[in-house]
Amino acid sequence: MDPFARFRGSQQDGAIHFAVQAERRMKTRNVTSCISQEVRAPLTRYAMLPLRLIVGYSFLAHGLAKWSKGSGAFAAILHAAGVPAPHLMAWITIVTEVLGGLAILLGAFVSLVSIPAVILLIVAIVTVHLPYGFSSIKLMSFSNGQAHFGQPGYECALLYIASIVALVFSDPSPWSVDSWRCHQNCTASLDSCIWRPSSTRSSRRTTRPR
Repeated sequence: MDPFARFRGSQQDGAIHFAVQAERRMKTRNVTSCISQEVRAPLTRYAMLPLRLIVGYSFLAHGLAKWSKGSGAFAAILHAAGVPAPHLMAWITIVTEVLGGLAILLGAFVSLVSIPAVILLIVAIVTVHLPYGFSSIKLMSFSNGQAHFGQPGYECALLYIASIVALVFSDPSPWSVDSWRCHQNCTASLDSCIWRPSSTRSSRRTTRPR
């Protein structure tokens, strides 16, 4: 009797057991992946909804805050920052933030309102935030129960730009004006392409030679 037969047999049994366990794990992983995809698939169309709401609300809130303090106060800040035509730029900023924020919040003409919104953010980066570096939240100290922060960098503005670009290049999110407009346009296009046998037959009858 081969003294190594039992050893080789145990090795083969171990290899078979390992293969069976690996196959079971693979099947379990595939089942889990399929379940995850089935759960995520219906929710994919809602992925951009939170992004649209937070970007739109943030723009609207900043615009209303500037408006409540008066355009003159914001124009003085722009003048101190060296922005040309501060009073005109103050009103342009307020109108862009209020109307643009409301449009993004409602999902209305997002591709159109994104242009002035991104330009406004780029101007803010160049004229205000760029000298203070990347980070927008710089915790300097904490005393008497209050946190003290340094000058904000351009991180937050870049996040807004990236969010707006993502909204522009994605499909309209649910519960939005753009989604309704897209649905109406698609419905009209389908209606214009539907073949109507009755009208075709009538046209054939009128054009039949006698």
